[in-house]
Amino acid sequence: MQASATNKPVSDEQIMELLRSDRTFERGFRLLMEQYKERLYWHVRRLVLVHEDADDVLQNTFIKIYRGILQFEGKSKLYTWLYRIATNEAITHLQSKARHAAASLDDATVLLTNRLQADEWFDGDDVQVRLQKEVARLPEKQRLVFNLRYYDEMPYEEMSAMLDTSVGALKASFHHAVKKIEAAFNED
Repeated sequence: MQASATNKPVSDEQIMELLRSDRTFERGFRLLMEQYKERLYWHVRRLVLVHEDADDVLQNTFIKIYRGILQFEGKSKLYTWLYRIATNEAITHLQSKARHAAASLDDATVLLTNRLQADEWFDGDDVQVRLQKEVARLPEKQRLVFNLRYYDEMPYEEMSAMLDTSVGALKASFHHAVKKIEAAFNED
């Protein structure tokens, strides 16, 4: 059930089958991590912006997944469930940073974007830095929806299941986020 020499991914069903047995649980979890680590990393990274923070959040995410994977009921796609955990961990991390900074949202946004620019792992150009600054200024829900739709190209229906929000509300959040970002870029 491992990925073949052609790197064909293992199905979620195969991974879950391995996870349900004590004998194959560790193997199943390794396969789950191999399959989703990069996608979850970039999802988290776009939310927290800084490589070290993304690594910390991803580690916490996989700890939660490890402890709770057997409670996954299959009512949604596996990666939707994983994204929900990663998203919640990223939001918790950002809220904790904001509390510890004891600063306003604007100050937290400036702090995050300054850390992004100083991050040795960030190799974006000025436009990408500016986009990240504008995304960081969005309200939390709009920022999350923008990231999921723009970067992850997640369908609204999957977002709806993950965030427990109607498709219409998600479309409105994305529309408002795009308009705010466009307005910021058009100010020049």
